[in-house]
Amino acid sequence: MEKTKYSTRYVSRIVLEAETPFAIGSGEKDLLTDALVAKDVNGLPYLPGTSLAGVIRSACDATMQDATVFGYQNNKEGHGSRVIFSDGVMIGKEGKPIDGLKVIDRNDDFYAHFITLPVRQHVRINSKGSTDKGGKFDEQVTYKGTRFCFEMELLSTGSAEDAEAYNTILEALCKDTFRVGSGTRNGFGLMKVISLQRRDYNLDNGDDLESYVSRSASLDKVLAGAKEMVIASQSDKRWQRYTLTLKPADFFLFGSGMGDEDADITPVSEAYIEWTDGKPTFKERGVLIPATSVKGALAHRTAYYWNKLNNRFADCDGDKPLTGDANPAVVAIFGKSGQDNDKEIKRGNIMLSDVIIPAAGKNDSEKIMNHVAIDRFTGGTIDGALFTEKVTNCRGREIVLTVDVLRDSIENHDEIRMAFEKALQDIADGLLPLGGGVNRGNGTFTGTLTKED
Repeated sequence: MEKTKYSTRYVSRIVLEAETPFAIGSGEKDLLTDALVAKDVNGLPYLPGTSLAGVIRSACDATMQDATVFGYQNNKEGHGSRVIFSDGVMIGKEGKPIDGLKVIDRNDDFYAHFITLPVRQHVRINSKGSTDKGGKFDEQVTYKGTRFCFEMELLSTGSAEDAEAYNTILEALCKDTFRVGSGTRNGFGLMKVISLQRRDYNLDNGDDLESYVSRSASLDKVLAGAKEMVIASQSDKRWQRYTLTLKPADFFLFGSGMGDEDADITPVSEAYIEWTDGKPTFKERGVLIPATSVKGALAHRTAYYWNKLNNRFADCDGDKPLTGDANPAVVAIFGKSGQDNDKEIKRGNIMLSDVIIPAAGKNDSEKIMNHVAIDRFTGGTIDGALFTEKVTNCRGREIVLTVDVLRDSIENHDEIRMAFEKALQDIADGLLPLGGGVNRGNGTFTGTLTKED
């Protein structure tokens, strides 16, 4: 059988920035953390080429996924992938990729942040909205704003079909739903393209052949002859986008699970990276709104509205309300956990993003509230039950939450779609508070809900 001649090479060098914290697990744990992120030889986070290949292939349509571009396997027939990915290496303090073994100054303020990465605390929630015993776990994440550089290459025959396929792959990278790593349904992994350079090589041309074989494999070297491309952000039509534009009515609290020298309960905060003229700067104590907290509240309110639409009430003799994995709206949008003796697990069809609000200053963004537990029989205070909480004050600050739902899960399912949209509207109307201490007046937001298209 005649071998196919791949006489053309399409090569792109791409810089991605994490718009939310993200986690690509190493499969290891230590004494303090249940899941550690993958790090390279320099001890810095990186994007494995296998992870990039998987998510980019998934972002393309089914026709592309089954073609010879990414390879396929069909019984005894198959074809290897013609797309080659490098690992994505982190861009360092000087704005250049850190490729290969380097001497890293661990005492430098920028690199010192990557010695101990942020740790997110999680707890499994049951169908009643309370915590499951033994369901606590945590994981490391990489900072929002971290940038990575990688190369992608396509072996091509030079045909128009291959050129179109490569453009489709680049457009998939620029979709507004492109995410990398684990926890993409829990607010992690949203990426955006910062820079995209491309050069095409015709290996039948002597000059192109010389340039191709002499180019460096190191990502910290310039890709000679490459041209900067501008690809507008693409809206992924497989997902329905909702946008909540909110302002806090008063204080709110998304707890860290720990106290400090001032209070017993403190809000969770996280550092993040800002880029100015191609150079990174760490910003400390950004106010974090975890997507998982919003997701949990939405799931329970969606179940409530589905029951209401189907006339399922607790005080009726007929059908009782369905909650958790038994509720069709929850299963369709938020997935199935496999609890309650049901071993079936189903991935959710909703994506939210963590939000990190720049802190306006310690005195402006935090307030200490004093509380005391009350004896429900005497109405008096309980000895030793005084506690304090530190709440966040961001009044007047605009907060934008984006929610993407797979269209197949809500289209042609009017009751599910209506229940979900009513739950979203409750947040905008201040009827569904978010975070902790909502029974003490925390977490009320008001604003607007918009639906794409």
